[in-house]
Amino acid sequence: MQTIQHWIDGSYANPDPASRLGEVTNPATGKVSSRVALASSAVVNQAVQAAAAAFPAWRDTSLARRVQILFTFRELLNDRKGELAAIITAEHGKVLDDALGEVSRGLEVVEFACGIPHLLKGGYTENASTKVDVHSLRQPVGPAAIISPFNFPAMVPMWFFPVAIAAGNTVVLKPSEKDPTAANWLAELWKEAGLPDGVFNVVHGDKESVDALLEHPEITSVSFVGSTPIARYVYERGTASGKRVQALGGAKNHMLVLPDADLDLAADAAVNAGYGSAGERCMAISAVVAVESVADELVAKIAERTAKLRVGDGMRGTDMGPLVTAAHRDKVAGYITAGEDAGAELVLDGRTVEPDAEGDGFFLAPTLFDRVTPEMSIYTDEIFGPVLSVVRVPGYDEGLALINENPYGNGTAIFTNDGGAARRFENEVQVGMVGINVPIPVPMAYYSFGGWKNSLFGDSHAHGSEGVHFFTRGKVVTTRWLDPSHGGINLGFPQNA
Repeated sequence: MQTIQHWIDGSYANPDPASRLGEVTNPATGKVSSRVALASSAVVNQAVQAAAAAFPAWRDTSLARRVQILFTFRELLNDRKGELAAIITAEHGKVLDDALGEVSRGLEVVEFACGIPHLLKGGYTENASTKVDVHSLRQPVGPAAIISPFNFPAMVPMWFFPVAIAAGNTVVLKPSEKDPTAANWLAELWKEAGLPDGVFNVVHGDKESVDALLEHPEITSVSFVGSTPIARYVYERGTASGKRVQALGGAKNHMLVLPDADLDLAADAAVNAGYGSAGERCMAISAVVAVESVADELVAKIAERTAKLRVGDGMRGTDMGPLVTAAHRDKVAGYITAGEDAGAELVLDGRTVEPDAEGDGFFLAPTLFDRVTPEMSIYTDEIFGPVLSVVRVPGYDEGLALINENPYGNGTAIFTNDGGAARRFENEVQVGMVGINVPIPVPMAYYSFGGWKNSLFGDSHAHGSEGVHFFTRGKVVTTRWLDPSHGGINLGFPQNA
């Protein structure tokens, strides 16, 4: 059986007989498809040293040359994105169309990074003081660590590494050990595009490798996406080691539906955003906040659509695939039981499912609860599965208060045909990404991606101008070219004149 190795300094690392191994499973069949080497701190050090050694030359590579490589990478990725999508489906389980969408959204960040010369332009002021000029510039910070989750093995790393590399940094990527092959595929593509060895490295592993990256003195920045408890841990430990950190955490995304909304549109959106990728999205809608006067009709429409979804192997043209592991499937099933025990109305029970798949995959069907209350665990916890909860409220004010009281602030949406209500919502809601009649408001690459409250630790969001600033630091240069006259001795603080 194949063992997936680390990619260090432009090639695969030699197998280490003493290396710990993890299993990679096809979640649609339940069968182990490969094993993955789990890096020790010594292996992580090799990757970081390769990135550190490559940094000076890559930092000094012209913007023109960097952009040529980025454009080549973009063309290769676009031509072969179907290959990457198939890898994602085989290891994560999401359906093929969804995997292709993931790659396409990551590709948008690569395209954004191709414009890095404009994004790195500094400012210049002539004669700020007499015969003194001032200019500003932005320079790369150095070797960057990227720690990415299982649910988007291609898109989430691509939120970060195109901008980091374009800005002149080198990268050590630590993908999820549950679906590691996509990272290696991207590393091979970078090499084919002409990226110098050592600029992009991949180490596979678990907590040991994460801690090694957080503590390594030559890692200058850390980008992380995952659950809130781990995001907080990464932020605290990384910043304690003197690194700049952007740690994106968990979510509990709400969709507020007002009485004037198009209920067919809202029902479609709730199904798409609640059950896409089996709910394993940080931007999934997991709580539909329905104004009471339209709740019965909305729930009926959601249930009618949900009951028609085909669950099975993502390679077979189904609507929804499996969950990533058996343990996670069982955890989500436990939440369904807890919701039922707490008194929520179980409209559709996903624990009974006949998937279109071979073998013993990790399937649940879409589950719908109505009359969920805020103290129930299916409301308070990020389930990360195909469980959609409907919470009823008297009106807009109560719905807004419910959203703002939630400790998460990643994404939210409002469905309404009232422009005034929509404008008020976007101003008043305490959430980082807002959709108006858009259920999953993931911004385009030239805007930043990031939440508020317990959904983000650190000051910088991903990609967009905030991503460029995260992977660079500012420098201001004050210049005077002396003429034959001399100003003489003056011990006073310099004054502009």
